[in-house]
Amino acid sequence: MPQKPAKTILHVIDTTGPGGAETVFIELADRLRQRGYRCLTLIRGPGWVCDQLRARGFEPFIVDAKGSFNWRFLRQMLRIIRRERVDVIQSHLLGSNVYCAMAGLLARKPVIATFHGMVDVGPGERFRSAKLWLMNRGVRHFVAVSRALREAIAREGLLDPRRCQIIYNGVDLTRYNRGDGARLRQRLGLAADAILVGSLGNVRPAKGYDLLIPAAQTVLARHPNVHFIIAGDPKTSLQRQLDALAQQLSISDHIHFIGFCDDSADYLSQLDLFLLSSTSEGLSIATIEALATGLPAVVTRCGGPEEIMQADHDGLMVEPSAPAIAAGVLRLLDDPALGQRLAAQGRASVRERFGIEAMLDAYGRLYEA
Repeated sequence: MPQKPAKTILHVIDTTGPGGAETVFIELADRLRQRGYRCLTLIRGPGWVCDQLRARGFEPFIVDAKGSFNWRFLRQMLRIIRRERVDVIQSHLLGSNVYCAMAGLLARKPVIATFHGMVDVGPGERFRSAKLWLMNRGVRHFVAVSRALREAIAREGLLDPRRCQIIYNGVDLTRYNRGDGARLRQRLGLAADAILVGSLGNVRPAKGYDLLIPAAQTVLARHPNVHFIIAGDPKTSLQRQLDALAQQLSISDHIHFIGFCDDSADYLSQLDLFLLSSTSEGLSIATIEALATGLPAVVTRCGGPEEIMQADHDGLMVEPSAPAIAAGVLRLLDDPALGQRLAAQGRASVRERFGIEAMLDAYGRLYEA
């Protein structure tokens, strides 16, 4: 019996990265291609996403998507869908999900639309009702990256819950292991006995770094050899505010914004403790990666992390406030044995549930349905 030809999947995202959704977009296209799918990528312009795709052997379609509505982007997407005989459209984030819903209707192609956080369907979104109307008619399946996100979408009556399923973001767990922090300490000019508390996430309001800095002041009053390392692409205006806050609290020497990190596994391997200070997360790939590394972790209750770890079993979970974050960090610093126990349990739990193969299997079932 002849084998069916591989399906052609068009992967679409309208941000240039870096970020968690962008990482999933790249990994999904690359790994599905390794499974035999014909994967094409459509992006809005040059940048980190484009560079990463080309490093993996893709030559993405680049079409400018600027503006509140860009007919040219939609027209070009339709041409690509027809010329390349696309079978399924896979989109990520609100802008792409709306455009792809329209393209799916016009080209009569199934669309899988992935939402990575409530910001994708926030109440302040312009033309929100129209966008939701289009997506509910043009999208075959919605994907939410966490149970909390799916429940919020259903609770607010945003998208058809019967067509919305949860697929957790997966990571290549084989890359994550504990290492030696000597290189990072040397890079930052720190003493050999400095304790490195690290965060991983772009400098954006939802990451709660304005909570982390006053929490750090409380921690440093008892543990002056602690340094807080924040790896993530900076947003200039917010970065200036955070730098000013650290200077105002006289702890600038202990707060280190090191910019975007292109190797999260290497960065996490050099830390002593992981800290997530976010006020909102879809799932938090950084938390999965940190637990997979075997790091003791303090994370905030902010949506997705509640599905990753069990409080006081895999790590410490605290409210998103400076006093609560400080108390969690101090608890692990004062009780290293507790940190080691939580880290071991967190590593084992994450490796059972969040491997990248499970994510690929789930998306593959949607494409074949």
